[in-house]
Amino acid sequence: MGFRCGIVGLPNVGKSTLFNALTETASAAAANYPFCTIEPNVGNVPVPDVRLTDIARIAGSAKIIETQLGFTDIAGLVRGASKGEGLGNQFLGNIRETDAIVHVLRCFEDDDVTHVEGRVDPVSDAETVETELMLSDLESLEKRVPALAKKGMQGDKEAKIAASVLGQALDLLRDGKPARLTVPKDEEEARVFAQAQLLTAKPVLYVCNVEEASAAEGNAFSRAVAVKAAAEGARSVVISAAIEAEISQMDAADRPDFLAELGLTETGLTRVVRAGYDLLHLITFFTAGPKETRAWTIERGFKAPQAAGVIHSDFEKKFIRAETIGFDDYVRLNGETGARDAGRLRMEGKEYVVADGDVLNFLHGA
Repeated sequence: MGFRCGIVGLPNVGKSTLFNALTETASAAAANYPFCTIEPNVGNVPVPDVRLTDIARIAGSAKIIETQLGFTDIAGLVRGASKGEGLGNQFLGNIRETDAIVHVLRCFEDDDVTHVEGRVDPVSDAETVETELMLSDLESLEKRVPALAKKGMQGDKEAKIAASVLGQALDLLRDGKPARLTVPKDEEEARVFAQAQLLTAKPVLYVCNVEEASAAEGNAFSRAVAVKAAAEGARSVVISAAIEAEISQMDAADRPDFLAELGLTETGLTRVVRAGYDLLHLITFFTAGPKETRAWTIERGFKAPQAAGVIHSDFEKKFIRAETIGFDDYVRLNGETGARDAGRLRMEGKEYVVADGDVLNFLHGA
């Protein structure tokens, strides 16, 4: 199943540089002028998970396949985008297709890099983008909610549900608050709300792009963003996109020493990918054997048949049971045989909720 994060922000904040480093390509042009990125570039990025190595070693797997998270580099937004300024309509359409927003903020001073607003203020930049997204959602709902309410009064049950939950979102937007603060009262409302694809309903990760010297600890700009994120229930990550671009061009063997010289224990991109994974409430389960050890992405709360369906739709339809070993047991007992002998291999049925790190073997009908 695909999950995609849209990389957004004002022009010249480092979006394309970040995207290039994430995908270790130069597919997205990076230049010092607005709207350098026009068509969105798309790339899939492996989700770092050290557990894969342990499982593959024990299983004697010939190869390792990591789970993936998709990133889309979207054109820079400017004030007035909700009214079509700049590439506004295209920007808003592209972001609507993503599952989460990775909002890159410029947190460095550099006279050689133009800022579209003429000053460096990441909190204000974040508010500019959020305002444009809210205005777009507001315009959309002010047209949709009255029509839905009218249908609901005429006996349309689905329209009545939509009018209720989207009316709540509309009230929030009129108060200057994002739609993500809407609280659906039941599963039906939650489904309708998700189908509305409101821009401000998407979860947000702020990525603070700092200068090299601040890559380890951040700076005053990134600390201000962290305060904003905490107040919103969002998350923030500090990186230096320039450093990440340099690392992406290095041999893997040279990266640890380079990071250590900068006082870093891992790349900023590792933190971005992991935070994006957490942002979407995703977990990982594993399958293992001589051929391969593979990580699979599912939403937290998935039951065993749904997890099986991620591998193949027939596995879900014809699900019988799942042979299940927790990751810690798998490693401690040296794999499937040891776990079975110790009574730690469990047979789980259709109601089992998959846990992060489970090593699973699905049994299904022909």
